[in-house]
Amino acid sequence: MGKSNQETEHCGHVHSHDDLVMKVNETMPDETELYDLAELFKVFGDSTRIRILFVLYSGELCVCDIAETLKMTQSAISHQLRILKQSKLVKSRREGKSIFYSLADDHVKTIIAQGREHIEED
Repeated sequence: MGKSNQETEHCGHVHSHDDLVMKVNETMPDETELYDLAELFKVFGDSTRIRILFVLYSGELCVCDIAETLKMTQSAISHQLRILKQSKLVKSRREGKSIFYSLADDHVKTIIAQGREHIEED
């Protein structure tokens, strides 16, 4: 058998750094919280939902305005908005027969802004 081009990452020390391991274990969220965090980030894994969030970054809009902006059907937008709303990333308010959507809070703006900043790094 030939040598593999992939190197396995491992620590060069035989002992562990108990103080660091203990500190991490003390601050590690429980499995339920980590699962919920992973589920939240899955919502960001769809480019249509990211586009909707980016449109709402500018302000509150109704489904028809979002659909027009993104050149998509209102049905497709509504489907994605339901997912975003269930994930507490967008909120809605009714005005007469129209429902207006906006980002749920400044945390969502921060996530989008920091994500953009991260991908634009050299």
